[in-house]
Parts: sequence; C-alpha cells; structure tokens
Amino acid sequence: MPDAAGADQGRTLPDTAGTDRSNQGRALPSAAGADRSGQGRALVLAGVPVAVKGRYGLRAVGPLLAAGAVAVGATSVPGPGTPWQTWGLGARGRTVNPWRADRTPGGSSAGAAVAVAAGLVPLATGGDGAGSVRIPAAWCGVLGLKTTNGRLPSTDRTGLAAPGVLAHSASDAAAWWQAVSGEPPAARPALPLTAVWSPDLGFAGPDPEPVALARAMAERLAAAGVVRLVRPREALRLLDPGPAWLALRAAGAGPAGSASEPGPGLAAAHRIRAGNDRRLAGLFTEVSLLLTPTAPTAPHGHEGPGDRYSTSLTWAFNLSGHPALSLPAGFGRDGCPAGLQLVAPHGQDALLPAVAREAERRLGD
Repeated sequence: MPDAAGADQGRTLPDTAGTDRSNQGRALPSAAGADRSGQGRALVLAGVPVAVKGRYGLRAVGPLLAAGAVAVGATSVPGPGTPWQTWGLGARGRTVNPWRADRTPGGSSAGAAVAVAAGLVPLATGGDGAGSVRIPAAWCGVLGLKTTNGRLPSTDRTGLAAPGVLAHSASDAAAWWQAVSGEPPAARPALPLTAVWSPDLGFAGPDPEPVALARAMAERLAAAGVVRLVRPREALRLLDPGPAWLALRAAGAGPAGSASEPGPGLAAAHRIRAGNDRRLAGLFTEVSLLLTPTAPTAPHGHEGPGDRYSTSLTWAFNLSGHPALSLPAGFGRDGCPAGLQLVAPHGQDALLPAVAREAERRLGD
C-alpha cells in the first residue's frame, strides 16, 4: 500500500482535490470524546479518522460515529450535471489519480479512494451503484468493498446501489463492516476456499494487461493457500448486464412508481437479471468465490473513457446484488494500479475482508 509521500508523488492535498476540509475544526474534539462514548465498552473504531463520501454522506455516518470513528471531512464526488464516473473538472478542481496526475482515480467515490491511497485516512465511505467503490479502489491501489444490495440502508430507489468502503487494509475494512452491520468479528475462514477465475464473465472485452495482473494475483492467492482454483461444471457466461442496468436506472430516475411500470426495456432487463441470477446461483453451489479483474482497462485520462465502459466487470453484481471486493493486484506498465475482484454469495460480506486479510498476512502485502 502507498504511504502519503509515495502515493502523492510530492503533490499536496489541494492538488489532488480529493477532500473537503469543512469538518477539520471539529475532528479533534470528536476524537477526544471517542473513548468516552462507549461507556466502558470497547469501540471497534475508537479514534479512527474516517473520510465521508460527499457532504450528504454525513447523514449515513451515524453507525461509524457510534463505533468511535471521527469524521474528518467530505471527499470529492461528481458535481451537478457531471458524469458519475468523476472525470474532468469538479467544483474544487480535478481529482487526480495519486499515482499519475494525468489519469482519473475512477468514480464516483473518487476522493474517497484518493484520500485512502494518499495516506490521509485509513477508511473512507463510498457508495457503489455500478462499481463506484471497486473501480476507484482498483485504480488507486487500495481495497474497496461493496456490500450485499439491501443489507444496509440505501436511498437508491432502483436497488442497484449499495454502501461500501475504501480501506487501507483488510483489517480496516473488517472493522468498518463490524461497525455498520452490528455483526461480531468474523472467524478466520477455513482455507483454501474454492474459487473460479473468469477473465471476462463471458461477455466483457477487457484489455490484456488488467486481465494478466488480476490472474497473476489469483495465482498468488492459490500458491499461498488462500484459494483453490477450480473449473466449474459449466463455464460462467453471464448476459451483458449493461442494457438491464441502464433500463432500471432510467426507470428509477423517473416519477415515483415508474420503475415498476411495464415496458419492453424493463421486461428485457428483468429477463437479463433472472438469467444471470440463475447462472450465479448455480456457480455458488459449487464454489465459495468468483474471481475477475476489477476493471477492464487501466485508468483513463481526464477527458473520459471514450466508448469503453469501465463498469463492464462490476455492474453485473449491482444487478445481482452480490457482495464484491477489489483487492490490489499490482501495477501496469503505465505505473497505475490494477485490481482483482472477489465476489461472494449473497450475505457473505464478512467473508471478503476475511479473505483479504489472509491474503495480506500470507503474501506480506
């Protein structure tokens, strides 16, 4: 993981445009009271500084504050009328990738990923509607967890978005999950876990380099005894979720109730979702994890991705609702990080940071 100096390569905080300093004056008094607020109970995040996605994210940070965390500021997100992928200019300037300033950090949890990668905070909250936690995590070289859809409260009317977190380490992500879910600490998983590798989910056209980096990390996990790579009875071939995701998002953005109105676009969306749900349900009767590249390309420039969807390997699991985690998977020839995506069965959120923690322990990363 990068430290603040290494990740930022000499740039200061205003240059990355990753955070809003609006809460800094209140951070230290909050930290001073963190240990007292537990009334004798151990607080899982006592005194831990946390960055919050956007100003409106403060509304949902209550469980973290109750667990002792200290909200130190809001991170950058797309401005009004800008694409949710967070490229180009925002209200406070361009949010840059901490490894290469001419590249995007991904989005929409752009500032969250930058803040963690630059060493400003160990944790930053995010929201993942199509990969908005996992893609910035991959492109900034940190860990990013998307929770099971519907497991935690969300204001998204479509049901596609789920809360998530950007974290410096798997232990940090596990502590976040414990705080927001109310679950006890997860037991160490019985290793190795059976896992299936898919470079493209049967439909995506990823570039060779992110596939090679993710595959190499999967093989390292296998060599370390974290996973056992197996072949499923049938190769995983999902239907392209893009048309379904776009139809559901468009319907959910309309007047209240319109998402349930019948129409050819929504009917096709429901068929795609049902087909993929069947395929994934069958897969998870055989294995514990599905492994894929997190993003199909390296980080693109600030002008945008062109006609490529950076979400092609992530939004399938917003449609299906499965929890997923992006694990750092090394660096490409351009000096930018890549990620390995781990997908688990519904409700197995705690398994993902537990597996990531074993990976860190055994690989020494």
